[in-house]
Amino acid sequence: MSEEQNTHAPRAAQAPHAAEAPQAEEGERGTQGTHARRFGLPVATALVMGNIIGGGIFLLPASVAPYGTVSLVAFCVLTLGAIALALVFGRLARRHPLTGGPYVYAREAFGDFAGFLAAWSYWITTWVSNAALAVAAVGYLDVLLPVQGSTAATIAAALALQWLPALANLAGTRYVGAVQLVATVLKFVPLLLVAVGGLFFFDSANLGPFQAEGDSALGAMSASAAILLFSYLGVESAAVSAGEVRDPRRNVGRATVLGTLGAATIYLLGTLAVFGTVAHDRLVESDAPFSDAVNVMFGGSWGGMAVACMALVSMVGALNGWTLLSAQTPYAAARDGLFPKVFAHKRRGVPTVGVAVTVVLASLLTVYNYTAGTQGVFEILVLVTTFTATVPYLLSTAAQIYFLLSGRTERVHRARLIRDAVLAGAAFTFSMWLVAGSGYAAVYQGVLFLFAGVLVYAWMAARKVRDRATVTAAVEDAPEPVNSGLPA
Repeated sequence: MSEEQNTHAPRAAQAPHAAEAPQAEEGERGTQGTHARRFGLPVATALVMGNIIGGGIFLLPASVAPYGTVSLVAFCVLTLGAIALALVFGRLARRHPLTGGPYVYAREAFGDFAGFLAAWSYWITTWVSNAALAVAAVGYLDVLLPVQGSTAATIAAALALQWLPALANLAGTRYVGAVQLVATVLKFVPLLLVAVGGLFFFDSANLGPFQAEGDSALGAMSASAAILLFSYLGVESAAVSAGEVRDPRRNVGRATVLGTLGAATIYLLGTLAVFGTVAHDRLVESDAPFSDAVNVMFGGSWGGMAVACMALVSMVGALNGWTLLSAQTPYAAARDGLFPKVFAHKRRGVPTVGVAVTVVLASLLTVYNYTAGTQGVFEILVLVTTFTATVPYLLSTAAQIYFLLSGRTERVHRARLIRDAVLAGAAFTFSMWLVAGSGYAAVYQGVLFLFAGVLVYAWMAARKVRDRATVTAAVEDAPEPVNSGLPA
């Protein structure tokens, strides 16, 4: 056995090679019943698109309007970075088509600690994002059904918006896929109508200046990019759920790229349509830019109701997908002894304990947000998700670079070496830009979250060593088999 093979042997034993994984996953799936079903390419693509596009698109044009139309250039640059990251995830998933995505790649390349950091930071991202999505969704629900006049009604609505997708997940992956596909269709049909229809009402006089006054083009693009960075979180969705995707070596990469391209198309067309239909000075002050665009296009004031419906569908679909992802990474880590074993429990194809713990944590954070009145703290926590999500991104791209530079040809096709190296480098740079764009406060808070995870890792690592020592002692104390003298 070579030195390199020996170095990686323990991890290989703990994280089975891709060739072995499908059988193991299939065997496990066979015990789950008819409610566990693998996702095909359409549902996997819908999962990626649904998780990338939550409710942000409904506020995005007004958020970046003050920086001028240079924000559209920033969007294009970010799209290229997101596609590069998507392609890297596709490459990694071909070699490791296992549930856990970034966790699996980081652990295979750099060991248990790196894998744990990827799992821990991604888990934080999912449940804090779920709380943020639920709180934002209540604002749109209030347009249709006034609830924000009462704190109790507001909290009840926010909790219902979290628990309904959680219950769909607990019912089994069969229902998760169905909800995700329906939510994605209902979300993108009206969005495409607004995005494409707005082009027929496009007036270049509404665009406003190319860049904000007093800023250079690069400064304005960077400032708007800081707002747009969060919009592409979720490109890893199919890779994280690779164990639930049918033919993952082929479909994870395709779903990741198709989902990212679809989301980018919606983002760019929607933002451009709103820019061209709503006057710039009005757009800067708008709280509902898509409503204003619909009102300009068709007249009347029914746009707010229509956009509120679209936003609710969008966010419920995003909550459905993120709830599944929130349980998948802890599940993969628990199977390797890096998270408590209870997270490895599956029922009907879904890690039920992970879903339950995640929705409880998100619910507690939501209640805290409404009762403590600390909106600033909650906003900082939301920004933390941008930072915590980039940790597994950076570790995944670094793992791909490691596989390339270490010459491990069983993982990288030499004919594609240069192309894969360029993609990995671009994805790493994009991930670093995400870190910078999340801001100093978010990075500071995010590091504290990561350090809290180090204590959990120390506990789990010590437990693994103790269990291993117990097993070794039991084997050594076992009596020697009696030789009967009979032939074997």
